[in-house]
This record gives sequence, structure tokens and C-alpha cells, in this order.
Amino acid sequence: MPLTYYRGEWHEEPIAITGPHDHAFWMATSVFDGARAFDGMVPDLERHCARCIASAEGMGLVPDVSQDEMVGLCLEGVGRFPKGAELYIRPMFFARTGFVLPDPESTEFTLLINPQAMPEPNGSSLCFSTFRRPARDAAPTDIKAGCLYPNGQRALLAANKAGFDNCITFDPSGNVAELATANLWIVKDGVALTPVCNGTFLNGITRQRVLGLLNDDGVSAVEATLTRDDILNADEIFSTGNYGKVMPITRIEDRSLQPGPIYHRARALYWDFAASMPA
Repeated sequence: MPLTYYRGEWHEEPIAITGPHDHAFWMATSVFDGARAFDGMVPDLERHCARCIASAEGMGLVPDVSQDEMVGLCLEGVGRFPKGAELYIRPMFFARTGFVLPDPESTEFTLLINPQAMPEPNGSSLCFSTFRRPARDAAPTDIKAGCLYPNGQRALLAANKAGFDNCITFDPSGNVAELATANLWIVKDGVALTPVCNGTFLNGITRQRVLGLLNDDGVSAVEATLTRDDILNADEIFSTGNYGKVMPITRIEDRSLQPGPIYHRARALYWDFAASMPA
């Protein structure tokens, strides 16, 4: 059963928080972040909470919950579930009032924690999408805002209808950006490469972590401008993101791949890191 924190209280039953009178409901002034608890670990919870606050400020909202307070509430909520439960942690800010512009002083906070199993690393399939990430001057691409997600949903829906699990989107210049739901990595000649963050997609927290872990372990991991041909000719493909952390890709269009040594190393390094951050 999901657990909701709102206005100083925990609720074990679903509660109605927003509706058609609220600015967030009809003008999409809402931001969120996603963190994970699993196996008694809550990796990078502080960074997820900090990004949630920064996202709210980027939307012109005024968050009234500090990073430390948010982290404390998340850990309190996790503690209400059985030890080792696999959970999705979603802090959110939204605006209540305003017409076109939100009233910053109407900003509210809520936190949802729900059971969400970690996906098995069995491999997934990708296609190339016709949908693109927006330019930085066309959408709030530097924050985790709910209004950014419908285009990714359209891309994912089209991919699923075509028989694929996910898809690769491109930036406005036609370079590879990310998956519809996660950051993308390839490996070529022993080097791990991930699309350079050019402002059209989020520099994921798990992406940043894996980039550092690989380099610290002696694996060359770099940001680069990647093309469709780079993906098709990759030796390995994998993804990073909050939902599954580090996941293998085993098919791109009509080409099959196997999870490779750098993917396995990245996943092992991440789990070792996560073990250092218990709930």
C-alpha cells in the first residue's frame, strides 16, 4: 500500500491532494524527484532531495521544506515499511494558485512512497524514436518537471506498439540524447560513452554516479556526442536511471547483443556503492 505524507501527517490510504482549482492541475506547475530504497539501501537520497528543491525553484516555486527535512521524512517513511522493502520514493512540490503565472507562496509539498519491485536485469530491446527532446529554450529541460514527460510517454507508447521495450530519443540537432525513461550508455573498444549533456535532457544522478565509479575503477568513461551509427556499432549498450539503476540492453532494432563486461562492472560498482548508504 502506498504511503503519503502531506501537511504534517502520514496517510496509509490514498488521499485527494489536488484538483481542477489548483494551478498545478491545469498549468502543470509540479516537480518531483525519484529515489529508491532496496535491500536496506537508499543510494544518493540526499542528491535526489536537493534536486527536487532546485527543480521547484526553477519553476518559480518557493519550497518550504529543506533538504535535510526532506531526507528525514523520506527515511521516516521508508522505516514504516518492512526492512529491505523495494520502494519508489517520490517527493513533490506543486503550486496551488495563480492564473498563468503560479503564485510562489502557494507552493505545497507532498511525499509518496510506494512498493515498487526492482526490475530484473534480463535485458531489454530498443528502437530509434521519431520524437525528440526539446531544446533548452523550448522547455524547462534542466529541472525534473512533470510537464516534460508527456513527450517521452508518446515516444515510449510508439516503441511499445512496435514491439520494443523502450526507445532512443534524439536532441534537436539530431544527436542521440537518452532513452524515453533513462540515460543511455554504449561501450566501444573498451570505452564507456554516454551522450554529453547539452541541456536537452537531465544529467541523471545515477548517470553521474556511474560515470565517476567507472573512472575511479580505471575504466575509461566519457561524455561524447553520439550518432545513430555509434549506437548500431556499439559493443555493449546499457542504461542508468533511478528505476532500475544499471540495466542491460540486449537488442537495438534488429540487432541482438549480450550484456558485456563493462556493463557488469558498472552494475557491480553501483551496488557496492549503494551498500555504503543504508536506510
